[in-house]
Amino acid sequence: MLALVTLLQLQAAIITPAPNDSLPSVTLAEALRRATGLDPNYVTAIGQVDNANWGRRSAFAVFILPSVTLSTGATQNTPAFFNFATLKPEKYSVQSQVTVSYDVFTGGQKLAEVTRSAAALDSAHAGELKARFGAALSTESTYYAVLAGVELARVARERVQRAEQQLAVARARVVSGAVVQTDSLQLRLELSRARVTSLQRETDLRVARLSLGSRVGADGPVNAAPLDSVLPAELPLPLASAVEEASMQGPQYRQVRASERAAAAALRARLGTYLPKATVSWSRIGFDNKFLPSALGISALTLNLSFPLWDNAQREIALSRARVDHDIARAKREQMERSVRRDVTAAYDGFTTARATADLDGEQVQVARENYRVQQARYRTGATTILDLLTAQADLDDASAALVQARYATRLALAGLENILGRRLFPEPEQK
Repeated sequence: MLALVTLLQLQAAIITPAPNDSLPSVTLAEALRRATGLDPNYVTAIGQVDNANWGRRSAFAVFILPSVTLSTGATQNTPAFFNFATLKPEKYSVQSQVTVSYDVFTGGQKLAEVTRSAAALDSAHAGELKARFGAALSTESTYYAVLAGVELARVARERVQRAEQQLAVARARVVSGAVVQTDSLQLRLELSRARVTSLQRETDLRVARLSLGSRVGADGPVNAAPLDSVLPAELPLPLASAVEEASMQGPQYRQVRASERAAAAALRARLGTYLPKATVSWSRIGFDNKFLPSALGISALTLNLSFPLWDNAQREIALSRARVDHDIARAKREQMERSVRRDVTAAYDGFTTARATADLDGEQVQVARENYRVQQARYRTGATTILDLLTAQADLDDASAALVQARYATRLALAGLENILGRRLFPEPEQK
C-alpha cells in the first residue's frame, strides 16, 4: 500500500495546472454572437434565405416582365459569299437578333411557383431561426462547461486542501500515540486520490476552454466570464402556452409546414404540364457585314401554342417524384405535430426538475458541510474514527460537485426550451 501511495503522489506532483491569468475571456453574449457567425449550419441557413428571396423575386417577375435574349454572330467566308443584306459577295457577314417572349398561359405553373416560392422563403426564414438557436444551444453548452469546469476544479482543490489538513492532524495524533498509523495511511491515500481528481478536473477544464475557443473563432483556449449565480425561479409561461406557442411559432415546426406547402405547390406545377402552353414572342433580326447590322432588318411577332402529348414518360416520372416529395413532407409535418407536446413537455419539465434539483443540492451542501465540521471536530478529540471523517469529506465533495452540475444543467435546460420555442424567455444572464 505504501508503494502505491508513493507512486500516486509522484504522478500527481509531475503535472501542475498552468496559470490561466493570460487567457482571453468572452462574455456569453459575445460568445453567442461570434459562434453563430462561424457555425456552418447557420451560414448555410443564411444562404438558403438569400436563395429563397431570389426565387420569390423571380416568381413575381414572370408575371410582369418578359424574357429578353440578345444574340449576334459573325461569319468569315472563303471565298467571298453572297450577302443578302448588301446584295453582293462579301467576305464577312454578321447576323444579330433580339427576342422578347412572354408566357400567356402555362397551365397554372406561374401561380404554383408563386405559392412555392413563398413557402420556400418561409421555410428558409424558419431554418435560419432554427440554425441560430441551435448554434446558441451548442455555444451555451460549451460556455457552461467552462464555467462548471472552473467550479469543479475549485471543488477538487478544496478537497486537496482538506486532505492535506487532515493528514497533518493525523500525523500529529500518530506521533502522540492517540491513533494508530493506519489513520495516517488512509489520509495519505485520500490525499493522492484528491490530487488525481484535481488533475482530471484541470484537464477537463483545459479541454473545455479549447472547445470554447474553437467555437468562437480563437486559435487557442478561451475563458468564460462568470455569470450571476441566481437562477430563474420559474418559467414566465405555463406549459399549455408553451406547447401552443411552439406548435405555431417554433422554427422546426414552422419549417416542416412550409416545406409541405412548397411540395404541394411543386406538385400542382407538375400537373400543369399536362395543359397547353401559350407564348407570345417578338423578334428582330438584322443582317450586314459589320456589327450592329443595319442593312437589312426583319421583325416577327409569333403566337406559339403547344400541347405536350408524350415525352417518353419523362413528365410522368417528374410528377411521380413530386407526389412522393409531397407525401414525405406531409408525413414529416404530421409527425412533428404529434411530437410537439412531447418535446415541449420534456424540455419544460426538464427545466423544472433541474431547478428543483439545484435547490436540493444546495441544501445537501449545507448539511454535508455541517456534518463534515462535526466529524472533523470529533476526530480531533478522538470521538470518531477516520472512516467516518473520510465519509463525511466524500459526502461534502460529492454534494459540492453535484450542486455545480445542477446549476448549469438548469441553464442548459432553459436553453433547450428556448431552442424549441425560437425565442428568449429571459434576458441574457448577467455577467459578473
